[in-house]
Amino acid sequence: MPILDIKIIMGAYLFQSSRLGFRNWTDTDINILSEINEDDDVMEFFPFKPSKKDTQNFMQRMRSMLDEKGFCYFAVDIIENKEFIGFIGLCEQTYLNDLGPFVDIGWRLKKSIWNQGFATEGAKACLDYGFNQVGLDEIYSVAPEINIKSELIMKKIGMQRIKTFEHPKLTDDLRLKDCVLYQISK
Repeated sequence: MPILDIKIIMGAYLFQSSRLGFRNWTDTDINILSEINEDDDVMEFFPFKPSKKDTQNFMQRMRSMLDEKGFCYFAVDIIENKEFIGFIGLCEQTYLNDLGPFVDIGWRLKKSIWNQGFATEGAKACLDYGFNQVGLDEIYSVAPEINIKSELIMKKIGMQRIKTFEHPKLTDDLRLKDCVLYQISK
């Protein structure tokens, strides 16, 4: 079975890849996402760890974005065992003045499932969904320049490095402020 076998389905999952199901957020996701957000390794390249209230607000923003835009950072399950493992998806961003509003692809997955190809598989599925179901023409990705693991995934999914820049929301963080911008077109 190919790694990328996108199926748009009705019911629990909005779409799925070979091993992953992409869905809207439910209140039952809060505790596991909070645990993921508390993991030092998962949050290594973020300026802070979100509180439980921050995580609840994030989930509500994602639900609203899905309703309004047809995409979000989706809650992701391993289909085989229905295990919730974090998020992969698309999110509208507005912090780059020279780019204007843009759609970012991103991921945050629990450490116990790292190095099994889930982030790459899920990101490919989300690119397909964004281009072919939502009708996007371009998708971008941003990461701190020191986050080599995320940059490797960007390359694996066919994105091209556009530039490095100083992230306007991280100017006071010497470790994270220098970021890379990747892009892929339909």
